[in-house]
Formats: sequence, structure tokens, C-alpha cells
Amino acid sequence: MSNQKKQWAAIIVMIALFAMIAFVTNLCSPMGVIVKNQFGCSNFEAMVGNFGNFGAYLLMGIPSGMLIAKYGYKKTALIGLVVGIVGILIQWLSGMSGKEYGFMVYLCGALISGACMCILNTVVNPMLNILGGGGNTGNQLIQIGGVFNSSAAVAVYIIMGALIGDAAKASISDATPALFIALAIFVLAFIIILFTKIEEPEQAPVNLSLISGALQFRHFMLGALAIGIYGSLEMGPPAYILQYLTTPTNAPTPGLGMDAGYAGTLGAVFFIFMLIGRFVGASIGGKVSTKAMMTFVSGLSIVLVLAGIFMPTDITVSIPGIDYVKMELIWGKVPVSVFCYLLVGLCASVMWGGIFNLATEGLGKYTAIASGIFMTMVVGFAIMVGLQGWVADLSGSFMTSFFVPLAAGVYILWYSLIGSKNVNTDIKVD
Repeated sequence: MSNQKKQWAAIIVMIALFAMIAFVTNLCSPMGVIVKNQFGCSNFEAMVGNFGNFGAYLLMGIPSGMLIAKYGYKKTALIGLVVGIVGILIQWLSGMSGKEYGFMVYLCGALISGACMCILNTVVNPMLNILGGGGNTGNQLIQIGGVFNSSAAVAVYIIMGALIGDAAKASISDATPALFIALAIFVLAFIIILFTKIEEPEQAPVNLSLISGALQFRHFMLGALAIGIYGSLEMGPPAYILQYLTTPTNAPTPGLGMDAGYAGTLGAVFFIFMLIGRFVGASIGGKVSTKAMMTFVSGLSIVLVLAGIFMPTDITVSIPGIDYVKMELIWGKVPVSVFCYLLVGLCASVMWGGIFNLATEGLGKYTAIASGIFMTMVVGFAIMVGLQGWVADLSGSFMTSFFVPLAAGVYILWYSLIGSKNVNTDIKVD
């Protein structure tokens, strides 16, 4: 009974960390509206928070895996939380640094916060997979963590939508309450984890052979690439829906010029769909194979993005939002194409856990370091979101930019069907 209690304590802590990761990570997209206004940025440059946040994974992915191998999951999580506190404070200070230096200060803060997210992600995913015993049950625990992850993301978009209000006047000082909520969460989590006993699996000693060993597995390498490309389906739609809806109609890349508060609510709708998808994924994860689940959602994402790209923008649908002045429900009309992109959240909801589960299956002693390599590829989130912004600037069309997440859906479907098969079963993993 004692061991069982300790195991559930560890599961609860890891799931709480999953929620924290989403709260801080998803500050980047609504902050893009602020950065675009305060520092006069293009669509590409407005995503600087994503560049810094996810770019940090390139620097910290493998070191994070090595930290776990040397210090264990608990101490590594505590290190990550301290790093996160520093990153949030620097982002807050960027609003006081003037237009000339504020942009670079904000980028530094995002980079440091990204290092924290990388460390925590490296802890959370393998720990939940291990605590669930791998396979379908391990995937199920990751999907449950994803439910809380999506709930935190929904909260961020609603809070930021209320704080930004008028996108044309938005400044970093408007986001202070959200930044201090994140800061408080970090401090509270540090205290809770510090006093929580976690029984950890033994780790192989840190050495370069672990890295080369993990890289021998073809399905892992293709899966690591898939997780980088997947960022386009999770971060692209909410980021560019928000940009499209709030950008003035006479801008070089024209939008709809809508109120940022209502548009922020729609960003939250994307993550509400992710939340619903993760509830479903968590409930059936122990019964349906990861491969079958991933094949279905990647195929559906392709259909939805294609519909969004080619659907006439003058065909609209009513979607509920929130009037933050009167605190009441309002209904606004948006193109059906936007609704199609929002529905992609249902598909993206289970992809992170599914890809990780497929990519690390059968790796044994290489799992911890593989998780670090896996996290390194999250830099793809920045690349894919930036690529979509570049396509939007180049084409002068937000709709055209969605060919980027379309390509991501095609690759993930191929990986689910073919690339995820372990063809290196002759390699010793114990």
C-alpha cells in the first residue's frame, strides 16, 4: 500500500507540472499581439516569444536528459522551476526597458522560460510513461496529464484576452497579472515538489554511448522529427487565428480587425477542443492502440486544414465569446474556415503523447536520454510557427499560411502508419 501511495503522489505531481508547462508556454501566442504593437513587429517577428521559448529546447534538450540521469527526476524538476522564475521576471522587466532594448530583453526572458519548459517536459513525459508501465497505459497517463495541460492553456487565452482588450494599444504591462500568476505557480510548485517523496527508476550513468545508442533506433529518430513538425498543428492555429482576427483590414497581411478580447476567447476555444480530445484520449487510451489513435487524428487534421484553406471566408458561423466589460456571453461571426482550424485542436490533443509513446517504445535504458533528444526537437515548434508567419508575410494571406500545418499533418499520418515501426529490435536495451 505504501508503494502504491508513493506512486500516485508522483503521478499527481507530474500531472500538475504538465499544467504548468501549458500555462507558461501558451503565454507566447497572445503575447505576440502585445509584442507586435509595442515593438512594431511583423507577423514573423511577433512570434519572438515562441522562437525564444521553443528555441531553448535546442540548447537544453540533451542536457535535460543528462540532468535526469545524474540527479533524478525530482531534483531536475526543482532546477527547472528556479530557471522558470528567473525567465518570468525578465519578461516582466522587458516592458520597462524601452522600445529599443525591450524587444531583446523579452526574447531573453522567453529563452530562459523555454529552458525551464524543456527541463520540465523532459521530466514529465518519461515519468508518466514509466509510472503507467509503458504501452497503452503509459500513453493513457500522458493523455490525462494532457487534460490538465489543455485546461491551463484555456485559462491563459481567456485571461490574456481580458487583459489585452484593444490590440492597437496593448503593452507588456497589460500582461503583468498573467506573468505574476505564472510566477506564483512556479513558486508553489517548487514548495510542493520539494516536500513530495518520489520513488524514481534507476538511471544509466551519463555517457555519450547513451546518445549514440538512442540514435540507432529509426522509429525514435523519425518520431523526434515528428514532434518538431507537430508544433505546427498545436501552436500554429491558435497563434494565427488570433493574428488573423485582430490584424486591421488594411494591413499588408489583412485580417478582420476584431476586438482582441473576443479573439482571445476563440484562442481558448481551440484549447477547449484540445481538452475535449484529451478527455476522450485518456478514457480510451488503455483500450485503443496508440497507432490507431494517431492514424485517425492525423488523417482528420488533414481534412480540417484543407477545408479551412479552401472554404470561402465570406461564409460565417456564430461562435460564443465573452464581453469582459459586462462579463457576459456574446456571439460573434467568424469565417467557417476559422472554425475548421479551431477543430484541429481535437486532433492535436492526443498527438504529443501518442508520438512520444510510439517513439520511445522499446528503448529501455535509453529512454531518459532519448527524452532529452526528443525535447531538443521541440525547437521545431519555433521553426514551424515562424515558417507559417513567414509564409503569411510573403503571400499576404493568413489563409495561405495554413499550408504549413497541412504538411505537418501529412508527415504525422505517414509516421503513424509506417515510420513508427521499431525495426531495430536486435539492439540490447537492458
